[in-house]
Amino acid sequence: MSNVTKADTGASQNPVAFFLTAGCESFAESLRKSVLASLWFIFLTFPIMVIKVDTINKTIDWRWMNMAYIGIGTFVLSFVWRWALARKELTKEESTRENISEKMLDRISSNSYAKYGFLALFAAAAVVFPHAVGMYQTNIMISCLIYIVLGLGLNMVVGIAGLLHLGYVAFYAVGAYSYALLNMHYGIGFWTALPIGALFGVVFAVLLGLPVLRLRGDYLAIVTLGFGEIVRLVLENWGDVTMGPSGISGIDRPGFFGVKFGVMDSITYAYYIMLGLLIFTIFVINRLQNSRLGRALLALREDEIASQAMGIDRTKAKLLAFALGSCWAGLAGVVFAAKTTFINPASFTFWESAIVLSVVVIGGMGSIRGVIAGAVILVLMPEYLRAFSEFRMLVFGATMVLVMVFRPQGLISAKRKIYTYVKGKSATNE
Repeated sequence: MSNVTKADTGASQNPVAFFLTAGCESFAESLRKSVLASLWFIFLTFPIMVIKVDTINKTIDWRWMNMAYIGIGTFVLSFVWRWALARKELTKEESTRENISEKMLDRISSNSYAKYGFLALFAAAAVVFPHAVGMYQTNIMISCLIYIVLGLGLNMVVGIAGLLHLGYVAFYAVGAYSYALLNMHYGIGFWTALPIGALFGVVFAVLLGLPVLRLRGDYLAIVTLGFGEIVRLVLENWGDVTMGPSGISGIDRPGFFGVKFGVMDSITYAYYIMLGLLIFTIFVINRLQNSRLGRALLALREDEIASQAMGIDRTKAKLLAFALGSCWAGLAGVVFAAKTTFINPASFTFWESAIVLSVVVIGGMGSIRGVIAGAVILVLMPEYLRAFSEFRMLVFGATMVLVMVFRPQGLISAKRKIYTYVKGKSATNE
């Protein structure tokens, strides 16, 4: 494809003009490939979409219009897809400019009045939310907040430390079952169990991390995946303690100095608990990122050998990241058990780990704002597409593919801080 000058950017707003400005050969090639894709898709779907056999009347109905719809639709989608990929390559060659959302966020954060005004507006909307909507919407938002906290915890491990963790749901289950069992056997309340669940998450993370953190990449991912499955199988088969597949029911909802709430009030109360926990999590993770530990983890993620040469203890730093990330999973597990009042091993499958990891990757690894955006999209979108129950997971999967193709760095990528040394002054960062 020939290069396109800046004067041609107006023509790139539609696919045909873009390919014409890029050269007739490119346009013809894309047209040919789109036609071949359309014919191939017609061939594959012909027995299903065109031929309809009526076994009762012993007749065959030929639905030729379906073939036309499939051919035209496949051709248009294929052509637009090729235009989008070509446009992506063009913008990559032009510059490394940021997307619109990042520019807007940077402008808001650079202006103190706009920043605090936006935060005040967001805080007011968050406080009023459960009173402005119904119980169902509040319940969905609690789930979204739980996934944000889980994503921020996993972001500490995957996004900052660079450790591929596929068994994160195990620590989520440890937190949930710690509260359920303590409440069932000893009558321990929510607020007492909340730090205990976090502590159990840290203990299990240390027990797993000590022998396996010497591994890297795919090997570490396989070990953590196996650990997650081991925890789930133990919960399913250790029936004398965990009640097996039947699970544990009748878990106490959060109370307030001994005050018991009804169903609606308890859901609203759980929402505010998760909102406070989210604010606390954002504050702590942000401070950790800018701390000595956070910078050490970023250095390890980029180059372990160079980091060790600079005096960073690799095992200690990774173990701290592993433990801190699992701490938030334990906290979220306690809240989940208190919210649902019932848990069983089916709530802690590998699918949960995959969703949390998708939140981190699609939102933007290492970015707090990106994790929040990723959780809002991946958790809320399937819920609000329930009206299209037959196609909602198709739309969900297509959205994930589009994001990973056109925004591989995530919806909101992390900002890399640059530290400069000025003689006679302290170090500053940009």
